[in-house]
Amino acid sequence: MMTTAPVRHSTHSGWLAFAGMLAVLLGIFNAVDGIVALFKKEYFVTPDGNLLVFSYTAWGWIWLIVGIVQIAVGVGILTGKAWARWAGVFLAGLAMIGQFAFLGAYPIWSIINMVLAVLVIYGLVAAPRDATG
Repeated sequence: MMTTAPVRHSTHSGWLAFAGMLAVLLGIFNAVDGIVALFKKEYFVTPDGNLLVFSYTAWGWIWLIVGIVQIAVGVGILTGKAWARWAGVFLAGLAMIGQFAFLGAYPIWSIINMVLAVLVIYGLVAAPRDATG
């Protein structure tokens, strides 16, 4: 008698695909923010002439690295990697907190990025546990 092991079918989740695409987009936005902070420091000048934390060079490198990692995690989400879901939640939360530093210079842009980060977090958390993007 031949028995077969039960096959576990993963379900496709539109939320994961949505969150993965937004994570890639948010990563691109953050990498661009980092590049701009590195090469055009006067772009992010607040009314009082300061950034809330660090120097523009340090802040630019931080955002560039976070953006590149977010793009990689977004691709991981889209390919169905389980680790990418939790890394995506962490990085979106980090990006959302980090946008407060840009709030004085570009409030609309910062709010848009924070809303995108919230949507990424929701999409990653709301999808079924065994779902793939």
